Amino acid sequence: MAIELSHYDVIRSPVITEKATVAAENNQVVFNVAKTATKPEIKAAVEALFKVKVTAVNTLVRKGKVKRFKGFLGKQGDVKKAIVTLAEGHKIDITTGL
Repeated sequence: MAIELSHYDVIRSPVITEKATVAAENNQVVFNVAKTATKPEIKAAVEALFKVKVTAVNTLVRKGKVKRFKGFLGKQGDVKKAIVTLAEGHKIDITTGL
C-alpha cells in the first residue's frame, strides 16, 4: 500500500551547484526529491508548484558515503535527485524560493 505524498513532500529542495547551473542553460532544473517519489509524481509536483510545463524527468540516486568527522566514522544518507527538463519558454527561478 503506497502512501500518497503531497507536492511539498515530493520536492525537498533545489540543488545549487556548478553542474546544476550549467544545466539551467539547457532549460533543466535539479531538485532533491523523496526517495519513494516516482517520475510522474515529480512531474505533477513541479507543474503544480511552479506553474510550468515539464517535458521530461530523469532521476538518479547518489548512494551515501562513509566519512570521518573528528576521528569518528559516520555515514551520509542516500539522496535521490531529479533533473527536470522544462518546455520552451518556461523557466523556474530557484533562488527566489516558493
